[in-house]
Amino acid sequence: MSTPVKPSERQKLFKNKDKDTESLRQRRNEVSVVLRKAKRDEALQKRRLVPNNVEDDEKDNKFQVSTDEKDNKFQDASLQSIVENAAKGDISIRLSAVQAARKLLSRDRNPPIDDLIQSGVLPILVDCLQSDENASLQFEAAWALTNIASGSSQQTQAVVQAGAVTHFMRLLESKHQNVCEQAVWALGNIIGDGPVLRDFVIRHGVVTPLLTFIDPNVPLTFLRNVTWVIVNLCRNKEPPPPMETIQQLLPALGVLVHHSDLDILVDSVWALSYLTDCGNDHIQAVLHVGVVPKLVSFLTHSEIRLQTAALRAVGNIVTGTDEQTQAVLDNQALQHFPLLLSHPKEKIRKEAVWFLSNITAGTEQQVQSVIDAGLIPLIIKALAEGEFQTQKEAAWAISNLTVSGVPHQVAVAVENGCIPPFCNLLGVQDAQIIHVVLDGLTNILKMAGDDVDKVCLMIEECGGLDKIEAVQNHENAEIYKLSYEIIEKYFTNDMENEDEAVAPSQVEGQFQFEVKKGDSKFQL
Repeated sequence: MSTPVKPSERQKLFKNKDKDTESLRQRRNEVSVVLRKAKRDEALQKRRLVPNNVEDDEKDNKFQVSTDEKDNKFQDASLQSIVENAAKGDISIRLSAVQAARKLLSRDRNPPIDDLIQSGVLPILVDCLQSDENASLQFEAAWALTNIASGSSQQTQAVVQAGAVTHFMRLLESKHQNVCEQAVWALGNIIGDGPVLRDFVIRHGVVTPLLTFIDPNVPLTFLRNVTWVIVNLCRNKEPPPPMETIQQLLPALGVLVHHSDLDILVDSVWALSYLTDCGNDHIQAVLHVGVVPKLVSFLTHSEIRLQTAALRAVGNIVTGTDEQTQAVLDNQALQHFPLLLSHPKEKIRKEAVWFLSNITAGTEQQVQSVIDAGLIPLIIKALAEGEFQTQKEAAWAISNLTVSGVPHQVAVAVENGCIPPFCNLLGVQDAQIIHVVLDGLTNILKMAGDDVDKVCLMIEECGGLDKIEAVQNHENAEIYKLSYEIIEKYFTNDMENEDEAVAPSQVEGQFQFEVKKGDSKFQL
């Protein structure tokens, strides 16, 4: 190979003008990230409390009330009658009516949330939150409001506009645990609506009282709800939560990631993953808490939910600076990746390759750490055999390596067979990936030195040259330019000066190359 070029010079030479290792590491597949987050958030950012049946409702102390639901006089009453009686002064009548409204909202399917909002019940329920003399009424009203707030954004905002947040905040100090927990749950649904209501509740001072519930004496179900609310506080990065809030939450998360309960662990790690997706300052704040060793230990956990969350969290960290990336590598993260890259779940393999694509966008030493861990052949296997989304991440990993790596490191990828599956992706419809592959091939050819002819032969043998010629007709100007330059610089002379006497013979339309064993190998 030719004499190594300084990394900074190589970046300018090989990648398009504005590309360097920093921009590569920050690279995201925005569409896939948004979709996979949306799928999880849609299911978990709001929760509606639906008992399995009345008996379960009555057996669970958390949901006990003073009125027997089976004898509730409003059980079959009209909505108008329920609302009218919920507004009356008699406590027992109000309790029965509010309980009936809550039962309507606790239907497993299609609860009549809009009908109840339009009936004018919200101010009545908010007024019931102030009934300190009757905890059962407070609890039922809070439960009903929680379920309304679990609905659409418009329905959640209706609860806020009715003035419920101030009263929920006050109920966080209730001496009745079930009332207190229901207030936590309701606030969690409001916070989970998005950054506007999240910050609205933060301004009401939710964080400090919420953190008081992270206590060994708090029942497990309550602590799970508190942890889930913390997750919602950490969600959304446009804008992210205020840094002051994050600094308040991180010590608590540092405790929760050592909890023995799996649900609490999963939620805690997801919270950290959201924070590490907000930029380098947030990544650094997470690093200061000292959770990286624990996150790395979860990478091969038997519970896939925890494994997935941990992989996302450390994957976000390595999108940061070289130093932040190194903090993960120093905790021996790469030793887990042979298992992750051969995981039975495709989504784990894809995320694992995405993680590695950010390492190969790092320093020369970080690229070498991937090589030393024996991961290059596994990345190339993902490039060749994975589903398309996994192949895309693997293409980024190889292309990034050709920018950040030195010639002998790039040679490792070539010797392990990256060129055929790399070239194969030139036939896809994704313009971004075609661009990534052409970039990578250009870099490999530029770094090949005396071995450039062997690399060219490898590209030809796998049909890569035909694909490069084909994408010269691509509508994307950059793709046309890159493909044209590859052919012009590395293949045109051979094509123009081809000697018919030594040209490959053609049998039944197929070229028959006679290449000695080892001649097509990228040798150093």
